Amino acid sequence: MKKVFIDGKAGTTGLRIEERLSARDDIEIVTLPDELRKDPVAKKEVLNSVDVAFLCLPDQAAIESVSLIENPNVCVIDTSTAHRTNPDWAYGFAELGSEFEEKIKNSKRIAVPGCHASGFIALVHPLVKAGILPKDSLLSAHSLTGYSGGGKKMIAEYDEEANVLLGGPRQYGLAQKHKHLPEMAKITGLINAPVFSPIVADFYSGMEVTVPLFKSQLANGATIDTIKEIYKNTYKGPIVTYNEANDEEGFLSSVRYQSRDSMSVEVYGNEDRIILVARYDNLGKGASGAAVECLNIVLGEEKTKTLVI
Repeated sequence: MKKVFIDGKAGTTGLRIEERLSARDDIEIVTLPDELRKDPVAKKEVLNSVDVAFLCLPDQAAIESVSLIENPNVCVIDTSTAHRTNPDWAYGFAELGSEFEEKIKNSKRIAVPGCHASGFIALVHPLVKAGILPKDSLLSAHSLTGYSGGGKKMIAEYDEEANVLLGGPRQYGLAQKHKHLPEMAKITGLINAPVFSPIVADFYSGMEVTVPLFKSQLANGATIDTIKEIYKNTYKGPIVTYNEANDEEGFLSSVRYQSRDSMSVEVYGNEDRIILVARYDNLGKGASGAAVECLNIVLGEEKTKTLVI
């Protein structure tokens, strides 16, 4: 039985990870008493005593927790932004290719992708890899997300505050310095990060990332059908799947995959104007589900074990 510690289990990501793992008979979840959660001595002891440590912490706290680990056998799965562009860490999106999955399987340091970044990278990486989207492409993207992505403070605002402004979708990241931009560029291979418009709305969880393209942006005579074929060959499930004509009578709901750990990749538009869409749960494939999938790969289990697909 493997020992697992969730550092930051009281947050939304940590709670969902614990929920996914609680019924497993191959894992013992190690905990710290509340009064010792921030005690560096107690934390160091438990971090070095387990097989796998999930870090569900702000960036600086995640870096500090990693610095406490001296046992070379401890596998760290970090859900923060801190290590996602670090080449020494595996990037935890196995569906991008065998090289990603192998690095996850053989690594002791795994960075879980960001929620917004997961959709953008799922849509763009295969096209850059196939050579039909040039690395110097200038792209834009928008992402609709539930408010749980903002953590406890934002959840409390939506659950408790009587603020009329919370009733409508709210765009943020206005300075174009969103923390997911570096990994969006690095993992896809793009030279330039996209112009990115994240939008939070009054629903708990769910995510829909859209990347628009003109046909003129595609290389080597590629068409909308070329893109569909690439996705069909890349995303065959069970966690990330290409789905044809998956709309809801002309609409695309951002809560279609709420509470699930899967992702749907879709293509709409026409020969001239194309929209690439990824739909999933910001707490599922966008966070906790992706983290548990990485654990399953490390342990040699089925990727979907205890995930909700």
